[in-house]
Amino acid sequence: MADAARASSKGLDDGVHDPETDLDELDDDLDDYVDPDPELREPPTQRWRRRTAIEMVLSGAFGLLASFVLSIDALKLAADPKAGLSCNLNHIINCGAVAKTWQAHLLGDFFPNAFLGIAAESVVITIAVAILGGVVFPRWFMLSAQAIYTVGFVFAWWLFAQSYFVIHALCPWCLLITVTTTLVWAGLTRLNVREGAIDIGVGARRFVEHGNDWFVTGAVIVLMFAAIVLRYGSQLIA
Repeated sequence: MADAARASSKGLDDGVHDPETDLDELDDDLDDYVDPDPELREPPTQRWRRRTAIEMVLSGAFGLLASFVLSIDALKLAADPKAGLSCNLNHIINCGAVAKTWQAHLLGDFFPNAFLGIAAESVVITIAVAILGGVVFPRWFMLSAQAIYTVGFVFAWWLFAQSYFVIHALCPWCLLITVTTTLVWAGLTRLNVREGAIDIGVGARRFVEHGNDWFVTGAVIVLMFAAIVLRYGSQLIA
């Protein structure tokens, strides 16, 4: 006991745990720890949110335009199945060939998919404009928007796969919708991850905070067009 006392008085470790001393050491360790990204624990700045909101508004606007054009073309074909469309350039770039397939009318012959696009893009533009104005929606709302638009995102890529592998014809307006849907979905996901609605860790927040997801989104779009060129090549302009 005397040896232990002498060791303690000299600041040596005698192998006996002292709760008070251990707590002091833990406090010292916590004081020495510096969070590398403390801003990730806080909501993003409005400036950061505004960048994504602008991208969503622009992408949604182009998607809405494409949906309107496709809706008009669908009405033309309904009135005259032999009607020529402005984007019927050849046997590959041919909106008419795509519009006449069952894939373009999943909800019936008199309800083209483009009508769904008009509704979806109108809603997402409204949300993006509100975010641009500084509105912070509750978590349940953003998760609902994420779930619904994810269905649209998967649907858009399914339609592209059908055109690419099954129909063997491409519609420029449909391709535009695929691109804009991807951009809007990426923007919505970016917001939800950064704001914590989708909580998958600080690493994911750091990834989107630093803008790395923009490169992933761009790579996906580039790969899509690269696949088109590799498959059809000169047939696209023949």
